[in-house]
Amino acid sequence: MTCYYDRSSPYGLAWRMYPTALSGKQVQKGREQARMALLKEEKTQVIEENARSEGDTGSPEVQVAVLSRQITQLTDHLRTHPKDHHSRRGLLRMVGRRRRLLAYLRREDVERYRALISKLGLRR
Repeated sequence: MTCYYDRSSPYGLAWRMYPTALSGKQVQKGREQARMALLKEEKTQVIEENARSEGDTGSPEVQVAVLSRQITQLTDHLRTHPKDHHSRRGLLRMVGRRRRLLAYLRREDVERYRALISKLGLRR
């Protein structure tokens, strides 16, 4: 972005921002950073590994497994970008959602809960 004062404004001087072309290095850097979300293949693999039956995508086990993978990726992202507070807020929301799902699973079926946390390596 290029910033300068625009004299053609009806209010006198106005601060304007105009887009500029990105260099090749910035474009390449942007592609590398855009990899915060799970790829479709990764998500499908996580779902297949944790599904209780064929076609199961909504059980607490699957949801916790997908959230755990996303949390791991986002934690790695935040290690390299410590000032990314918007992503940090998203991470905290995901951790809270995973906590609630685990509490629900523990309340409903303790054996499934124990199997899941041992499989995913949670609660060291």
